Amino acid sequence: MTVTMLDPKTALIVIDLQKGIVSFPTVHPIGEVVERSRSLADAFRQRGLPVVLVNVTGGAPGRTERSHSLKGLPADWADLVPELNAQPDDVLITKKTWGAFTNTGLEARLKTLGVTQLVISGVSTSIGVESTARHAYELGFNVTLAVDAMTDMRREAHDDSIAHIFPRLGETGTTREIIDQLGKRN
Repeated sequence: MTVTMLDPKTALIVIDLQKGIVSFPTVHPIGEVVERSRSLADAFRQRGLPVVLVNVTGGAPGRTERSHSLKGLPADWADLVPELNAQPDDVLITKKTWGAFTNTGLEARLKTLGVTQLVISGVSTSIGVESTARHAYELGFNVTLAVDAMTDMRREAHDDSIAHIFPRLGETGTTREIIDQLGKRN
């Protein structure tokens, strides 16, 4: 489904566009994902709407078959890419799990601001973005996913999230469609 509307108090959440992660190979050019996320952030800031920039510095403690240790990484690995043009009024969230809500205080922050809808972009589509979108939906937020402002390390994972998971969580749209909807808000 395409974006039909945005609530008066909508926030943007940009997931894991940080130096260490943007260096990974992705199925879509990461520069375009960063550029589109920046366009969204600029549009939200111009309208006085919250922008949440999220990075990851750890992993959940449970056992898995795949290692997810972040030890031994460069000191700037978790730094947000400068192209996002982080501003003093942006909400900065550091997470240690896939989703941006777990043990970060993000839900309370957004509710204090009166936010009822979230637009989400970033990486990875099937991990950080999807986990955040699932949790947002479960918390009662309206969810919109900027599908051209996200990518994944695996095409099939990206495509599955967009085709099968996201339509169950909210609406999807392009950066242009979302920015156009911002212009229609009262």
